[in-house]
Amino acid sequence: MVRHFVFTTLSVLLTAPFVYAQAPTELKGHTEKVHGLAFSPDDKLLATAGFDNNVKIWEYGTTKEPRTLTGHTGPVYSVAFNNDGTILASASHDGTIRLWNVADGKFLREIKGHTGIVDSVVFSPDGKALASCGADKTVRLWNPVDAKEVKNLGAHANSVYTVAFSPDGKYLASASADGLIKVWDVMGQKEFKSIKGHEGRVIAAVFTPDNASVVSIGEDKTVRVWNVAEAKETKKMGPTPDDPYGIAFSKDGKQLATSGYSGVLTLWNLAEGKPAGSKKIKFGAYCIAFSPDGTSLVTGHDNHMVYITPVSSLGK
Repeated sequence: MVRHFVFTTLSVLLTAPFVYAQAPTELKGHTEKVHGLAFSPDDKLLATAGFDNNVKIWEYGTTKEPRTLTGHTGPVYSVAFNNDGTILASASHDGTIRLWNVADGKFLREIKGHTGIVDSVVFSPDGKALASCGADKTVRLWNPVDAKEVKNLGAHANSVYTVAFSPDGKYLASASADGLIKVWDVMGQKEFKSIKGHEGRVIAAVFTPDNASVVSIGEDKTVRVWNVAEAKETKKMGPTPDDPYGIAFSKDGKQLATSGYSGVLTLWNLAEGKPAGSKKIKFGAYCIAFSPDGTSLVTGHDNHMVYITPVSSLGK
């Protein structure tokens, strides 16, 4: 099983859904596995992170050639747009975070501080802060304007795979190989809660749209829902059909999807606590997101491809 994982955070959607015509069902451009992806706030662009050391920006819904951002000297694990879609952040095996101007693809600045692989990066909802985590076991906050560290929030006992802000920006969740989810008080710059329950590594975590809960996936092949204030489990679902890698909510927060190592895409009914549909793709799916209009799942795979799968095709 691959050691590092990624999840896709929900974009803050600022405009009405963009309408696509004759959208492609696959995007080919990377030459190594696609490990991370993110939509721009205006829904028009899709950024992907590749193990070919490159970041690509696609005009989603078209067949236009993507813009390629080069400069990392190692595989890229994660990408994230800021709140207005003008800046893209990328996190890499080379231990750095790079910031890019979305309009022209030009490199803006490099953020250094992690002492190992940077597994995940995400902007705060207001775009004023950038959070990251990595193999050095730390969770850090950065000022994206001057690339300076605001705070090393603290450390897990093992590699940290993902970070995710709550929609209101008050909290940051981190998921780690130590089996814990930590919730950090962003304003206070300190640990708020430590959540334990998964049997093994926690691969990813994401907040529910109401800010009250965190949903996580683990090496134990379970999907779990946690009350943040009480640090208690409120729901356990599974087992997942394969080792889970990616997790994402739909824009309206009504659907949850996961992707796995053997390529299984699964929709979950949170109210009933069980799968609502699934589909197997031949290749391992490292990351997942709902398309902006909610009708498709967009996934990155170990065969270098990005696939676009209609939600309606996931059978029960």
